[in-house]
Amino acid sequence: MSIDERGAAARKALGAKTARGYFLDPARRPLAALLVGAACLGLVALLHGLPRLAPAYLAAWTCLLALPAGALPVAIMIERADAWRPQPETALLETLRGLLALMPVAALLALPIPFLAPFLYPWAQGGEAGPGPAGAFAALWFSRPAFAGRLALYFGLWIGLALLFARRGGEPWGKAGRIDDGRAVLGLGVHTVVGTLAADDLVMAVDGRFHAAAFGLLAMAAWSSLALAAAIVIAPPDIGPARRRHDRMTPLAVLLLVSAGLHAVQFLMLGPEPNAAAWYGVRGGPAGRALMLTSGLVVALAAALTLRPGENRTRLVAALAVAAHLAEMAWFVTPSFAGLFRIGVVDLLALAGVAGLAIGLTPPLRRLFPGLAVTPAWPGREAASAARRTRLR
Repeated sequence: MSIDERGAAARKALGAKTARGYFLDPARRPLAALLVGAACLGLVALLHGLPRLAPAYLAAWTCLLALPAGALPVAIMIERADAWRPQPETALLETLRGLLALMPVAALLALPIPFLAPFLYPWAQGGEAGPGPAGAFAALWFSRPAFAGRLALYFGLWIGLALLFARRGGEPWGKAGRIDDGRAVLGLGVHTVVGTLAADDLVMAVDGRFHAAAFGLLAMAAWSSLALAAAIVIAPPDIGPARRRHDRMTPLAVLLLVSAGLHAVQFLMLGPEPNAAAWYGVRGGPAGRALMLTSGLVVALAAALTLRPGENRTRLVAALAVAAHLAEMAWFVTPSFAGLFRIGVVDLLALAGVAGLAIGLTPPLRRLFPGLAVTPAWPGREAASAARRTRLR
């Protein structure tokens, strides 16, 4: 054993004797995160009760769902664009594939939602169904067992797609380096249908009076923009002679513009309608206007910087986009319960709780779904990390 190895073993043995050293041990970090996340959610439930915890949990859980559900179509499109190129995949695409491992985590953390449905959805709070077959079907559709069954179907299909696209096409489905068109079409088609229904069931339904046919597409565009921005923040640079240096700012700007455009189209089409006006009214207070202005500035900055993209500038814009989209997930949900949009301590605790639970549950669920436990092979990752540590010194 070398001197460095003996020193590391001694530090580990010393740190294990303290609570701080115990929980900062890398092998125990998932457990520590799980305990912290459960404590945050338990604190909210204890101090504010389930009626306040339920919408905050749904908004935080939607942020988690957006990462794998948003990464899926982006990974499919990038994979399809690179279908005929023999070079290795970019680090960004490998990071997007890594986000797909969060799909089973989101599915497991969706289990409380059917039980919290009476605190979230007007259809679960009583009410008479109309007469006739339409009323009987509505009574069946808007029931907690049917709702739980639909969630199981959504996540069954999503996990299947995540397993399909967690690896590069052609391995083992066909020739390496060539992507089957049917694979991409199937993935995008199924995801579009499932995502639309899930967004309507989980998010739009918190306000029983508001109905928008394009809401599912709007939510999926926001999810994809959030997932791509998060992947840009955490993905290492492409280093090495065999790696392609791709512009990451342009696809981010495109997704941000698509999301903003869908927001504008929905507002212009539904704004005069009374129920839609009420829906937008509770989201248009000072905090809502500040979010709209900030999001617009982020979109404009991303569009302008496509003329001069750079790694640091791209990461900065991506980090701002992540913050704006996380607030947008709460903007979709919480105003229907509070009467206005604001992000308080309860919302932050719920977000920290869901994040902690996700970190703690990811390792065992990856072992349960080995098809998602593919460690990305990033050539030059070690060199990039060493160079970054040298710059920080």
